[in-house]
Amino acid sequence: MSGQSTTRTVPGSGGSGTARSGRTGQVLSNVAVALGLVLFLGGFAWGAVVYRPYTVPTTSMAPTIDAGERVLAERIDGGEVRRGDVVVFRDATWSNAPMVKRVVAVGGDTVSCCEDGKLTVNGKEIDEPYLPDDPIARSSVFPEVTVPKGRLFLLGDERSGSVDSTAHLTDAASGTVARDAVQARVDAVVWPMDGMLAKPAGFQALGPLSTPGPLPGVLAAVVGGAVLVLAGAAYGPLAKRAAASRARRAAGSTGAR
Repeated sequence: MSGQSTTRTVPGSGGSGTARSGRTGQVLSNVAVALGLVLFLGGFAWGAVVYRPYTVPTTSMAPTIDAGERVLAERIDGGEVRRGDVVVFRDATWSNAPMVKRVVAVGGDTVSCCEDGKLTVNGKEIDEPYLPDDPIARSSVFPEVTVPKGRLFLLGDERSGSVDSTAHLTDAASGTVARDAVQARVDAVVWPMDGMLAKPAGFQALGPLSTPGPLPGVLAAVVGGAVLVLAGAAYGPLAKRAAASRARRAAGSTGAR
């Protein structure tokens, strides 16, 4: 036998590199899960502060909102209401329960129906594509009303069957409702998932329209948070398994030398 001996050197970089890779994967996984939880829970909290859910019990707002559909309405002050808004309000002379109608005129406006089959506000005929196709359901003839300051004139989109301002024309306020009776403005139908209400562009020539609420941002936070939580929870085990697989390959490669 010769005096020479054969030694086998196992590179140290393989094991330590694999360990570092596994630790990095776990850190990234934890960060993704933590960030996802913040977004997910924060989105729900944001939505709970800004929005109120309502179920519409009648067809008075069809086809925009059908009976039994669930809506999300942004909590607003009555001073923020604009023409064309679909609002939730409570007026003791109308009902003891919250009601959902569309604001078609505000304080100082004159409103009547119908010339050429269209609602007229301040002498301008309003294009309302959200109304039913049935001419009978669209019609609700009433004489010109001047809306007092600080009050609103409201109609259902299903005009012929809606108990709205036209049903209260003989009241002291000529069927109008105080602005401060408004509790919220409807942004979207969420059950079924019909989405955001269409912009009431027909009223734009009379003044600025309302800006939609932050519902898209709320949904993005909730969905994005859920994706991060799921991705982070899955990434940790996958990264650990990949690191272990690399370690086994490195050990096998070294052992074969």
